[in-house]
Amino acid sequence: MTSEIDQLAYEEKQADYFQCTRSEMLPFVPKACKRILDVGCAEGAFGETLKKVFGAEVWGVEPVKSAAAVAVKRIDRVFEGVFSPESGLPVGTFDCIFFNDVLEHMLAPEAALRYAGGLLAPGGVVVASIPNVRFFPVIWELAVHGRWDYHDCGILDKTHLRFFTKSSIRTMFESEEFTLQSICGINAYWGLPNVSTRLWRAYRLANAISLGSIDEMKFLQFVVVARPTKRN
Repeated sequence: MTSEIDQLAYEEKQADYFQCTRSEMLPFVPKACKRILDVGCAEGAFGETLKKVFGAEVWGVEPVKSAAAVAVKRIDRVFEGVFSPESGLPVGTFDCIFFNDVLEHMLAPEAALRYAGGLLAPGGVVVASIPNVRFFPVIWELAVHGRWDYHDCGILDKTHLRFFTKSSIRTMFESEEFTLQSICGINAYWGLPNVSTRLWRAYRLANAISLGSIDEMKFLQFVVVARPTKRN
């Protein structure tokens, strides 16, 4: 886990980068969650939704100062800084810890998962949304056009330090002694804005020819729900 981030790189992002409500993550919130930790809580939009919908107490960790200053007005507690043992979070406290497109921004996401495991209350889970680098449009640009262009957001975000597939996500969690309760794709390509009909047809043809072996390439992200193995 890194002890600092490039504040300037994040401060230069568009304002809406820190304002996502991530409503597609709500179905993964465990029932009867009383205390939730949102790692990389940005401006607290998701945490605020959790409070309204589930009535939960929501804490957040956010390394970007300007975003943390907004989040503190929306959720119960905000720790400004990177997610690490130095955060001073109470062990055995949280029913659920969220990483919404956060682990890929970390140099050592495995260490973050290890730390998170100790913060969970008995029966608690980690829920993580992680970009799928095997997303068909990304592979198309690489394989057909020889392009691997970084952007201000998305799978090839300039601030991403790690890249994952469904298989490597599973390996990472299992290596840190988590048992996966579920792993599923979200934000399928056809439902996203500015979809290329031509590219979607190319994907469907390739998937049909391969007998469905590239079905997971249609998803922008995968969501993992995992529990520390030793507590099962």
